[in-house]
Amino acid sequence: MRRSGGRPHPCKVNYSRPDSLASRVGRLVLLLAQTSVFKISFLFLLLAVAVLLLAGSKRTGESSARAAAASANAENRVAFLANFPLLPYQGVPPELPQDRGAAGLRLMLRRLSTTARLMQTVAHPDDEDGGMLTLEARGRGASVVLMTLNRGEGGQNKVGSNLSDVLGVLRAEELLASDEYYGVQERFSRVADFGFSKSAEETFAKWGGHDVALGDMVGVIRTFRPDVLVARFSGTDRDGHGHHQASSILTREAFRAAADPKRFPEQITEGLEPWQAKKLYIGNVCGFGAMTCEDAKWTVKLNTGQPNADLGGSYVQFAMQGLRHQQSQGAANWNVDPGDRFTFYKLVDSLEPAKLDKDGHEKDFFDGIDTSLPGLAVRLGAEESKVPQLRRQLAEIAKNVADASEKAKENDSSVAADPLMGVVSGLQHAHSEVSKSALSIAAKSNLLARLEEKREQAETALNEALHITLEATTVSSVDANGEPVKEVVKREADALTTVSPGQEFLVAVNFHNGSKQPLAMDGLKLEVPEGWATVSSKTKRFSVEPDQNTRVVFRLKVPKNAEYTRPYWHRDDPDTESVNHVDNEKYATLPFPPPVLRAQAQYVASGGGKTVENDIATIVVTRFVDDAGKESARPVAVVPAFSVALEPGTQVISTHNGASTTVAVGVSSNLSRVAKGVLRLELPAGWRSEPVQLAVDFARRGDKRDFQFKVFPAGLQEGRAKIRAVLEADGDKFSEGYTLVTREDLGSFYYYQPAVQRVSIVDVKAPHDLKIGYIMGAGDDIPTVLKQVGMDVTLIPAENIANENLSQYGTIVLGIRAYDTQKNVVANNKKLLDFVAGGGTLVVQYNTGVADFNSGHFTPYSAELSRARVSVEEAPVEILAPDDGVFHYPNEITARDFDGWVQERGLYFMDKWDEHFKPLLSCHDPGEDAQKGGLLRAQYGKGTYIYTGYAFFRQLPAGVPGAVRLYVNLLSARNNN
Repeated sequence: MRRSGGRPHPCKVNYSRPDSLASRVGRLVLLLAQTSVFKISFLFLLLAVAVLLLAGSKRTGESSARAAAASANAENRVAFLANFPLLPYQGVPPELPQDRGAAGLRLMLRRLSTTARLMQTVAHPDDEDGGMLTLEARGRGASVVLMTLNRGEGGQNKVGSNLSDVLGVLRAEELLASDEYYGVQERFSRVADFGFSKSAEETFAKWGGHDVALGDMVGVIRTFRPDVLVARFSGTDRDGHGHHQASSILTREAFRAAADPKRFPEQITEGLEPWQAKKLYIGNVCGFGAMTCEDAKWTVKLNTGQPNADLGGSYVQFAMQGLRHQQSQGAANWNVDPGDRFTFYKLVDSLEPAKLDKDGHEKDFFDGIDTSLPGLAVRLGAEESKVPQLRRQLAEIAKNVADASEKAKENDSSVAADPLMGVVSGLQHAHSEVSKSALSIAAKSNLLARLEEKREQAETALNEALHITLEATTVSSVDANGEPVKEVVKREADALTTVSPGQEFLVAVNFHNGSKQPLAMDGLKLEVPEGWATVSSKTKRFSVEPDQNTRVVFRLKVPKNAEYTRPYWHRDDPDTESVNHVDNEKYATLPFPPPVLRAQAQYVASGGGKTVENDIATIVVTRFVDDAGKESARPVAVVPAFSVALEPGTQVISTHNGASTTVAVGVSSNLSRVAKGVLRLELPAGWRSEPVQLAVDFARRGDKRDFQFKVFPAGLQEGRAKIRAVLEADGDKFSEGYTLVTREDLGSFYYYQPAVQRVSIVDVKAPHDLKIGYIMGAGDDIPTVLKQVGMDVTLIPAENIANENLSQYGTIVLGIRAYDTQKNVVANNKKLLDFVAGGGTLVVQYNTGVADFNSGHFTPYSAELSRARVSVEEAPVEILAPDDGVFHYPNEITARDFDGWVQERGLYFMDKWDEHFKPLLSCHDPGEDAQKGGLLRAQYGKGTYIYTGYAFFRQLPAGVPGAVRLYVNLLSARNNN
């Protein structure tokens, strides 16, 4: 799948590759140890340790082990971060034709011809300036990193009901798919999206101050070492969202903080060097989408509407193709017309005086910065004398790159291979010479990182020019000669996309020589984590003829302690926590941990008077046919032998009908053999279950069964409790579940949740004789909660509204964004209003398509939807109509019912309404006017129409008692007039 010229595996420090990054870094450390500065420092370190020992410092075995672990972790971190700019997204799919063949070769040659590095910072997925990123990365060849502070987990989901952290996983996958179009790398910080914020001050308060996100941003800058730092936002009220403002404020701080060794010194201890970017720009200086801007407001004006033949349109149009993968943001149908499209940025800080024209403008971010290959030597300043041949070597490499670029324009791009061999050879030689030089540690590490990046790009370009490919896939069996048995690609459910500890499986690695010359092979290798058992079939030949293949089959066994493929971050309580816990700092700032297995091939090629050793690598995938009959692939993932999940993850128990409740536990097996175990519940004190435990047995891999326990709570009082499910099997305990988060157009990853059901015990009276019809919009979990408290709820598919007998229901509810997402709701709005006129109750929840909603005139009397919202969940709420029955039946509603709300009060309130509507509640964010359009009630004919923008879709699944009571009252409006 993802093919590259020797791109190292991000986790290679745990791998056994002979020429891995770990070994390269090790050699570098040994070389540094030969320098006098390093020797003196090392002697001082030994002396300090001796003094401590003589002073009687006592270290326990535990603290020694801790110190050793910290040291090992630091070494791993240094090696890992050294590989920073070389990590491609490997989630599969998409794969773009623009990255392969002749177009891919031309792109890689553009990257080889420049050393420019740019980093843009934003707050959420979809904030990025995709047109600018694509222009710089694909059009001009710059190495570009996009740092997105959070994963958008606090936002709304326009394609499903998944919210919170699982939405964050989905949005990360969507953004990574977009990034492939932009041609950039992605990084995240550990702060979470806690929902809409109206100020930077609130944002920083929720994020624990500036330093949490700032530290991650500084770490990325010190690792990537950009020449230019570009904030998408201005850091002012003009940006709107408080997260947007915060991202720019942090970027301004990070620009200087990254160069200060006193800021975040633990990063320096771990091996990072301070880094000062040369220029800092901010965006949103003229408003998003502005085609014109006053000269004084901008420094750089870029036309992203320029066409690019390889992209089949303009840069911004190609970027929009990528952005459309962010469907949870509603971007699926976004388009950009052909023609000029401008984006503006202002220079706000610079290491040296900017070289501006007479109007105070620049042509590009890199004006005044030498981004040529020989410029790497120039940047050394006085230290260049320590590598006297470097500038000449780099000039020769640049000449070969230019020659290859010219030849790549021909119909047969393979003619670019000869000068590319000179590029690869030259970069390898330059890398070796710099490694042996007497350059300072800081200068050497920076220069080696840049040369390593160029070498990786050159190797990738050479592979494209020689038409070399490498594939690695799981296979079911081999014949007597060790060759994979041909078989029909399996259905997704039967394919070996996941493996578990103790499991054995086969991987076939296939190398294809598409060049016109025989290639001498160094062999095919499979990189596996430490502790994995690997046996390979013999390599059949060490010379591969033109247009021929060679293949090796590996037999692997997953060790008992194998690390699972899971997010490296988590929140214990997403409803209240706004900063993620990072479980493995080794992966911090990466989108996800990398795929677990990678194959690599090394070969020797000749041309242009050079003989070079080159390599190519790819991840190991499993191929399958999805439900639509389309062949796809997924990286092999390691998961627990059993997945245990309490379904749903939250439950609301009413004190009025909670004598017993049913708890469902879903268990699935990933073992390819018969598996048995015992399942039980861990309950609060005094609670009991029937049965106490259940026997669990599975016949085959992929089996899933649901088990039910009847639970009898004790002493029900309003409050919180937890129920945990535990499966004991094969001497181990399993108490978490995992789900695959993917989509046909995206890569994939796994989301884990503890097998815990959070129980909210609520004093709520729910009428059992009220029949409710619920028409789902974009998707929410409100119907589940209503059923849990004893209400009679029927889901009505939107396509059935026209033929549904609505008179059988007392109340109809439209789920969130029903008018935005369900055409049948729009088409049958008159029928819904007729239902109200006949005596029914219609509860309409918020919609985001303000213009469409208002132009549709969906309400029985005139009302105008707005984007007004109250983002502070603790904002005081005033009951405007205390005598209205909605506050008295069947539950008494008081001020305390607005305590404990999560994330926000509400969104998309009405701002104008006919006198027939009666506003029931009022609230507002600090410093703002009262918002009274969040809950409106109107009598229409014999029935009741209710509009609510209050965020019940978040409150009910979170088990907020007052929100549950109020919502039940709204549904009961026909009886509480």
